[in-house]
Amino acid sequence: MSTTQVTSESQGQYKAKAFSAASATSKLVPTVISRREPGSHDVQIEILFCGICHSDLHQVRNEWSVMPTVYPCIPGHEIVGRVTKVGSAVTKFKQGDLAAVGCLVDSDGSCPDCQTGLEQFCPQLTLTYNSRDPHLGGVTYGGYSDSIVVKDHFVLHVPSNLDLAGVAPLLCAGITTYSPMRHWGVTNGKKVGVVGLGGLGHMAVKFAHAFGAYVVVFTTSENKKDDAIRLGADEIIISSDPTQMKKHTSSFDFILDTVSAEHDINAYIQLLGRDGNITLVGAPDKPHAVSAFGLLFQRRSISGSIIGGLAETQEMLDFCGKHNITADVEVIPIQKVNEAYERMLKSDVKYRFSINMESIKSD
Repeated sequence: MSTTQVTSESQGQYKAKAFSAASATSKLVPTVISRREPGSHDVQIEILFCGICHSDLHQVRNEWSVMPTVYPCIPGHEIVGRVTKVGSAVTKFKQGDLAAVGCLVDSDGSCPDCQTGLEQFCPQLTLTYNSRDPHLGGVTYGGYSDSIVVKDHFVLHVPSNLDLAGVAPLLCAGITTYSPMRHWGVTNGKKVGVVGLGGLGHMAVKFAHAFGAYVVVFTTSENKKDDAIRLGADEIIISSDPTQMKKHTSSFDFILDTVSAEHDINAYIQLLGRDGNITLVGAPDKPHAVSAFGLLFQRRSISGSIIGGLAETQEMLDFCGKHNITADVEVIPIQKVNEAYERMLKSDVKYRFSINMESIKSD
């Protein structure tokens, strides 16, 4: 990825405050960046809250070989704010509206994926940060900033009844768990398992419960039982106990695996009923060893999923507004972002950090 990309159009710029990392070993520190002035189809947003995703940490520390980090890196793809300016061709938003931006800020708009509302699979997608910036050259800069300018198609409406700090993580953790449940038909009466009760898992429990499913949480931690019930689980299984696991053999319609640490996925495959599916949204470093026989005899399946398209993400936000669903967050000032990264590595947060971006004004 080149940082000398020629800009595709001549466009005015303005300065914005942000926090950036200069290298894989650097802390995030205050900086000033250039943003493009809104074009005819653009929306300018004052960022009020930005969630911290575990992928932010991986990207800042250049831990993904498939997505090498270009520095300076300004993370953040769980963005909630207020519209401050709109382009002349924008009709869906006006100044003062609440708005949100997730993991995507552009795509080609013409491929089969885009045409069917699956922009997240577009081969020419532009990520919110560390992606080629077709407007200013270099790479895109994310939500650890006081403002952002995004094409209107990639901006979402936020229900006014929701707590904005808790809305921010919905733009990644929320849609990442909502989308596969919708795809695999999680509805009233289905038996659904959630592996892991972290940033993704706690959202999965809330959604599965709201869909009317019987929700079972798999965890290795006895001390998470009360929280799982509070979030909407009907039952908790200690996954390290073979007796508890065996009781549920061949009984699940759907299992969402949110764990990124190495674990035995075959133990969960055995719990699926006929035509049951287990979907991975966690990404362990080492490949899973999957027993073919575990899949063959019950026509079980294993799949993966990432975020969702724009229409589905808006559907998710509207669903959250109707059911009063937000992420459980700890709100921090931007000045504590490095501390938050270290705590995240220790799973020392329930269940997501949300940055109050008002704090950036003091830097």
